[in-house]
Amino acid sequence: MAGEDLFNKPIESSSADSPVPVTRSAGAHAPLAARMRPRVLSEYVGQSHILAPGQLLRRAIEADRIQSLIFYGPPGTGKTSLAQIIANQTHCKFERLSGVESNVADMRRVLSGASNRLQNKGQPTILFIDEIHRFNKSQQDVLLPDVESGVVRLIGATTHNPFFFVNSPLVSRSQIFELRPLSEAELLDLLHRALSDEERGLGHMRIQAEEGALKHLAKLSDGDARKALNSLEIAVLTTSPQADGFIHVDLEIAEQSIQRKAIVYDGDGDAHYDTISAFIKSMRGSDPDAALYWLAKMIHAGEDPRFIARRIVICAAEDVGLADPMALVLSNSAMQVAEFVGWPEARIPLAEATIYIATAHKSNSAYAAIDAALADVKAGRTLPVPEHLRDTHYPGAAKLGHGKGYQYAHDHAGHFIAQDYLGANKTYYEPTEQGVEKKIKERVLKWRERLKEVRGSETT
Repeated sequence: MAGEDLFNKPIESSSADSPVPVTRSAGAHAPLAARMRPRVLSEYVGQSHILAPGQLLRRAIEADRIQSLIFYGPPGTGKTSLAQIIANQTHCKFERLSGVESNVADMRRVLSGASNRLQNKGQPTILFIDEIHRFNKSQQDVLLPDVESGVVRLIGATTHNPFFFVNSPLVSRSQIFELRPLSEAELLDLLHRALSDEERGLGHMRIQAEEGALKHLAKLSDGDARKALNSLEIAVLTTSPQADGFIHVDLEIAEQSIQRKAIVYDGDGDAHYDTISAFIKSMRGSDPDAALYWLAKMIHAGEDPRFIARRIVICAAEDVGLADPMALVLSNSAMQVAEFVGWPEARIPLAEATIYIATAHKSNSAYAAIDAALADVKAGRTLPVPEHLRDTHYPGAAKLGHGKGYQYAHDHAGHFIAQDYLGANKTYYEPTEQGVEKKIKERVLKWRERLKEVRGSETT
């Protein structure tokens, strides 16, 4: 496996800023991204929020005081590179497993060896598990006793949120560090390094790369260092030298090398839920442009149109509500059309509903009203149905007094009659003055005043 020699080689320096020799596994035949992996902290790019001087993780690495860690973030943000830097720095035995390739037998072998090593030599073991979220619950449980007892110090790497995909006991015994996508400036720095590095990069080749081409690669890599470096390598290796002996990488070649942008979007992870959250909040916040961008991201990533449509319907009811009742009608129609036609045509009705909701008057009165009523039902005494409202459609109901005194609203002026419909003085619905609801508020307040008069006369 690529990288095994690097993980298991003897430690040659205890300084976090002293590079170690490049191994055969990171040689000329490895992809550029693998060859350019940072060996020490001074070569590491990005993640200043956890690795800037004085930050906890940097201090722990420099002092060789690593405890159990979990790194999570999108691909190409440096999770494995951090583990390799720790491997270069630590005086512990460094073992590596893969959540994709390793099984319980591999885990028990490594854990047994770690236990013997600690007892006989006093040397602790750091166990790095790449793609730890790929282990199921029972596999993760195998690790727990030895992590808890200190036989191994766990370093897990995952693209999935560990609070959802890693067992809670492991999470509680580990420090969680979230790695963020690299900025365009950071990716551009990496590309320049690769072009100038004669030992591991492309510096031994005669290359002239336009700055615009490099910026294009940095922009379309979406914060993924591996994608940026590998795209640069493709551009260089597939371009013939010109008459001057140089390989010229211009914007056109860069565009061909990276082609379509791969959106960072996992169907069951953070990107999925974060994007739909931003989409809903943009509609609620009346920003149609932001809402359309997040909609476009989900469409490009191949999200299920029914999932998007359901969230639009919910937003129409929760956030627009009675301020514009047509929002729910239109969003429901968009949901039906989207399910009927599918992609790519479904983008049009979904966009229409998105724009309508984002630009509509907003009111969450219906949402607040039903939650207030539910809270009352759960917490308070269940109210009995008043006698005059009870069912009269069965023999003997009249003898029980059911329906006595009930007044039929349509028999009265304005099709309204003030009478007690609850048996308690409760108010849940608080209409706003947004859009259509302003007229609803006028009617509701008038009816409530008349109901107060009736209740007042009954009391006296």
